[in-house]
Amino acid sequence: MEKVAASETKSLPTPSVWSREQMMKTKFLEHVRPYAYITPALLFFTLFFLFPIGYMIYLSFHDWSLLNLGEIEWVGFANFRELFYEPDFHLVFFNTIVFTIGTVSISILLAFFLALWLNRTAKIYGIMQAAVFSPHIISLVSVSMLWMWLMDPQYGLLNALLEFIGLPAYTWLSDTKSALISLILVSVWKGVGYNTLVFIAGLQSIPKDLYEAASLDQANRWKTLRKITLPMLSPTLFFLTVINIISSFQVFDTIYIMTQGGPVNSTNMLVFYIYEQGMDFYNGGIASAASVLLLGLIGVVTLLHFLFMEKRVHYR
Repeated sequence: MEKVAASETKSLPTPSVWSREQMMKTKFLEHVRPYAYITPALLFFTLFFLFPIGYMIYLSFHDWSLLNLGEIEWVGFANFRELFYEPDFHLVFFNTIVFTIGTVSISILLAFFLALWLNRTAKIYGIMQAAVFSPHIISLVSVSMLWMWLMDPQYGLLNALLEFIGLPAYTWLSDTKSALISLILVSVWKGVGYNTLVFIAGLQSIPKDLYEAASLDQANRWKTLRKITLPMLSPTLFFLTVINIISSFQVFDTIYIMTQGGPVNSTNMLVFYIYEQGMDFYNGGIASAASVLLLGLIGVVTLLHFLFMEKRVHYR
């Protein structure tokens, strides 16, 4: 019996070996667990983001149509060459750049001054903040329908106000010279509220002792704005610029409802052009190539903004 007990005792793992195995297992689980947690998100990201982008790039080198998906012909860079030599695409590209510059610059500048004015603790300013932000939560369809009525050349409220103060009526959406400006006006009205509230949040996060030190040094408002407010708001400004640029490049709803790209392609922009080529003209190759160019344009503009503006951002 003593010999059997001794043999059984020898067969059992020693505490040091058992603890080593447990430690190795615990370390393995610690390394694997984070990847297990993010696996569903990675699968979702791959399936609905990376795969569509890769397949879109693949389709941009083919001639295909939604009417006959069974026949896909490899054409190489022919779709891109056609876009580069097409005058309509040049106009679409120009409209997109003008719309983006106008919308982003006006919206951010107006939101900054509104934020400086509304950054108060009185209750009335809180109500005005809500009023300024309210257009952002309204759907673009409703916003577009509202502004179509306001800009109606015969019955619109804007022309009625112009005539009331003695100014001539304005052809808002029916003139090639004013249609794009009208869309910029609508986009600014829609997005300025969100930018304003983000600026107000940035202003309220600036330490008060900086302004107290500036007042002790008898710094005027302009110097305080230039030396304290703008540098401390640089992360907020950086974020809003990137977000607004990406959003402006992707404008579609407003064009589709208000102008359909007209008159004479004066308001046609990249996303609507892609929709038009793919869904109206059934030219999937051109639509895919334009989508790749749009993706590259957003990436290049964002990268350049990061390269040139990141050093000017002061994180605290």
